[in-house]
Amino acid sequence: MDNSTTSSETAVQRSKSFSLKPQAKELCASCEKTVYPMERLVADKNVFHSSCFCCNHCNTKLSLGSYAALHGQFYCKPHFQQLFKSKGNYDEGFGRKQHKELWSVKEAESGTKTA
Repeated sequence: MDNSTTSSETAVQRSKSFSLKPQAKELCASCEKTVYPMERLVADKNVFHSSCFCCNHCNTKLSLGSYAALHGQFYCKPHFQQLFKSKGNYDEGFGRKQHKELWSVKEAESGTKTA
């Protein structure tokens, strides 16, 4: 009585990376078209075509080593620095309300509630 099993009796084990289920289509965050694996680029949890990953200011093609991101916008490093230096802060330089304005509104609201 041999306890060993033959190859026909053992379950076939498949690689965990291989699946017969169709993969969900990923869409480019820029052009919203299907991104295929060979052209896929992921930056800050967003999927792009490598050709669609461009600076919001000058439209220059970016790479993973040559970009900076702020508030979901992507910039080339020279323009990111230029926009920051132009106003001296991230909010005003990139066209957003300054934090000090938001604080003054909150202070005014809290001052009226306590009075």
